[in-house]
Amino acid sequence: MLCTEYEFNLPHGFVDTEGNLHRDGVMRLATAADEIVPLKDPRVQNNPAYLLVLLLSRVITRLGSIDLVNPKVIEGLFASDLAYLQEFYNRINGNGTRSLHVNCPHCQQDFQVEIDQPGEL
Repeated sequence: MLCTEYEFNLPHGFVDTEGNLHRDGVMRLATAADEIVPLKDPRVQNNPAYLLVLLLSRVITRLGSIDLVNPKVIEGLFASDLAYLQEFYNRINGNGTRSLHVNCPHCQQDFQVEIDQPGEL
């Protein structure tokens, strides 16, 4: 069965207006619409970096006790948490490093290695 939702735990967490800390959450796999629809948003057209905010607000289904994660919530994240979520998004959607099963030709030992996608640094 295909896993479409993944739990995460933010390094610092989101602090809401009442001072509550929200660190654990759930992100679902992105759809084509999740990546295409935000491109039409004027905020993205004026500032392409805003795409990440809209994209994450679409795919994060829960953050702590917050069930409706909107762009304002994502805007309120600490920079390190935003970077963490961007990396997490790339990893679960197949845009980040991947694991590859290999066999050593000398000792015949099996092991996993992580490889970067072509064109990534």
